[in-house]
Amino acid sequence: MNNKAEQFNAFLEDQKIKVFQMEELEENEQHTVVFRSFLGVEGQQLPTIVIIDDSIFSIIRVQIAPQALKDENAADLLKMVNGQNMMYKPFKLFIDERGDLMLDVCLVTDKDKLDGNEVYQLFSVIINYLDENYRNIMKVVWR
Repeated sequence: MNNKAEQFNAFLEDQKIKVFQMEELEENEQHTVVFRSFLGVEGQQLPTIVIIDDSIFSIIRVQIAPQALKDENAADLLKMVNGQNMMYKPFKLFIDERGDLMLDVCLVTDKDKLDGNEVYQLFSVIINYLDENYRNIMKVVWR
């Protein structure tokens, strides 16, 4: 396991946070470790991962809506995603190759250090954003 993932895992253990499952990716040059969990928003459990590797980047990724992109909503959804990306600095929305609506927060970290408190503070920012915007986002997805 890479040093930053070990530090994040130790933070979770110290704080008695037991909502993550850890997975080390096999045969990965960056020694990637994925911490899987869920965020509760509007009664939904949104799949969430923290991706930590040897690079200076770590990512918090939330799946807001699976298979969100459809012919009927494509123009409105892409317009909404672009508008949200222009308004909010800490994260970016995107549509992945399966058409899922995703939210990413990219953390720039020291190559060998990761502050678990900083990661957890970003979860508060994400939860606040989703609490305020999830219904409106889903209205566009369900068109």
